Amino acid sequence: MAPKKHIVFDVVGTCVSFDAYFDRISQILGPRLLEHNINPKHFGYTWMEAAELEFNFILLSERYTPYNTVFNAVFYRTLYMAGISDPREFATDEERDACQAGYSELQLRPGCREMMEKLRGAGWTVWCLTTGDVKRVMGYFEKAGLEMPRENFVSCDQFVEIDEKTGERKGTGVYKPSMAAYSPMLKLFAEEDEKWFAAAHMWDVSAAVKAGFRGAYCTIYEKEPCLEIFKTKMDVMADTLPEMAEKMIAITSP
Repeated sequence: MAPKKHIVFDVVGTCVSFDAYFDRISQILGPRLLEHNINPKHFGYTWMEAAELEFNFILLSERYTPYNTVFNAVFYRTLYMAGISDPREFATDEERDACQAGYSELQLRPGCREMMEKLRGAGWTVWCLTTGDVKRVMGYFEKAGLEMPRENFVSCDQFVEIDEKTGERKGTGVYKPSMAAYSPMLKLFAEEDEKWFAAAHMWDVSAAVKAGFRGAYCTIYEKEPCLEIFKTKMDVMADTLPEMAEKMIAITSP
């Protein structure tokens, strides 16, 4: 039997764009932010990145707090750091919550459907690996009418060790880019199979390559790969999702 070809995708940021979230911020706070020379998209990015940073720092100190809770909490701090001297006068809790709700309205990136069709047409099995809530993340595909079988949708939570005596989770969980998130995924496939990981986050795909995947990176989100800090060679790099699929197909065995 010929080796199978598997491609594992990151979802949020790669297959799914943050544009709806950025647009929501522009609609609600955009004119006021611009009065202070703050670009709404840049504020949205900074808010999101600040939440990621605090989430991971809290996690490292073994005080797990849901990302959405952290995201909500750092809103006013991010406004202050952006140059708003009195952030609670600038925006309300209701406006904060409405901006955050934009994160639930994310949509597939242009070219995502074409990319998946190219890969499946060439005999690839498509998988998704997410740290996020599976129901929410699967919903992005369902809203777009793009088939993604539930059995091919993997959450890092599935790799968490359970204490046999207490039945509770060991440690603080499994999250990308921990090797514990990628190594069990690799074990789902036969040794001789083609095993690829694709993302628009260099931190994500470079970690997957370290774990043993072949790597495909798309610049559609970050633009700059910053290879000098990740020190990882990618098998494929492309500016669009369909181009990334074409390059992967071209360098793998039929």
